[in-house]
Amino acid sequence: MKILMSAYSCEPHIGSERAVGWGLVQAVAKHHQVWVLTRPDEGKEAIEAELKRNPNPNLNFVYFTLPIWGGAWKWGFGSMQLHYYLWQIQAYFVARRLHRQIGFDISHHVTFVKYSRPSFLSLLPIPFVWGPVGGGEFAPKSFWKDFSLKNKIHERVRSLACKVFESDPFAIITARRSILAQATTEDTARRVRQMGANNVQIEPAIGLLTEEIEQLNQNKLPNQSPIRFLSIGRLLHWKGFSLGLRAFAQANLKDAEYWIIGDGPERQRLETLVQELGIINQVKFWNNLPREATLDKISECSVLVHPSLHDSGAFVCLEAMAAGRPVICLNLGGPALQVTEETGFKIAAITPKQVTEDLAKAMKTLVNNPELCLRMGEAGYNRVKEVFNWDVKGQNLICKYKEILEKPRATQSKKLTKCIN
Repeated sequence: MKILMSAYSCEPHIGSERAVGWGLVQAVAKHHQVWVLTRPDEGKEAIEAELKRNPNPNLNFVYFTLPIWGGAWKWGFGSMQLHYYLWQIQAYFVARRLHRQIGFDISHHVTFVKYSRPSFLSLLPIPFVWGPVGGGEFAPKSFWKDFSLKNKIHERVRSLACKVFESDPFAIITARRSILAQATTEDTARRVRQMGANNVQIEPAIGLLTEEIEQLNQNKLPNQSPIRFLSIGRLLHWKGFSLGLRAFAQANLKDAEYWIIGDGPERQRLETLVQELGIINQVKFWNNLPREATLDKISECSVLVHPSLHDSGAFVCLEAMAAGRPVICLNLGGPALQVTEETGFKIAAITPKQVTEDLAKAMKTLVNNPELCLRMGEAGYNRVKEVFNWDVKGQNLICKYKEILEKPRATQSKKLTKCIN
């Protein structure tokens, strides 16, 4: 097959959106010819270096950026969103020219994974796959009472913005023209269906490379005291770090520590909370760390605590599971699809008080049962290897491509059967 992919963010050996772009395109290119539309000003240097080390004749990158205002994506979140939208328009004209030369079988929008933004590749006269896309997850209203006024405004503005962008005619066209729309969670899937997509499937966007999984699994659980809990991420109100700290204090684990890696606007508030809870001698803030240093910290800890209130996906959960660490998360969003009862604890998100109590119980259970930690860690590693390995995800996607192309055009919009290799 000749496959055209749009990956606004794409870069090897890094996390977040860029890892999604790279992971998916390189996995598919192991089996078929892939052309990737992306930008030269974010990941080109790393991509070219990786292809020099590991050549793949199936993988072709087409770099371009806006002729005017090309570097505006660096100016901030709002500028990046506008740049992304305009870049997608430009991508259509680049793709149309390439299609005339090459004759693609299928097109696929990969990143950004934002459901409320259009992909103009959907206008090409070939089958179009959209996603996985996310962003339709929101913090339960019962947790807003602990947000500051500024953060409550943030949540309301975010909700309003999603409704506005959902009404974009081009976003609606993208949804309706997709032969297959993949959504990271049921929350996002519901919104994509409302936009007119006929065939929507749940598919987590994130994965890990085989070599990353095996490297992480070399870090066995530490068997010495103190047992360490770890949380990783930007220090934002919806990440739920305050819930984790309150639970740690309530669990009253004298021979334990809680490490937090990351930085952000909630840092001072969290440090004040640690003092108020009387656990200042047990909590350590590590600021932002490079990815390799972060993975080293995972090896020094026993349990990942990820109490986020709305994540489409969470690389840290996969990385911890691959490293054989149990994960405690909320039963919300992407983490709820990654973690199972065999690999950790998924806490129902009803009220802040209830979550704090249940997080504390899970922490105490793992501290008092080292064998359970080992069993959950082993199950987590196996789950990542079997489900969230980019090679596995790439093969499953190829199966879907083939099914799309083998079906008569009139029936392609019907729901695809689940592919099993």
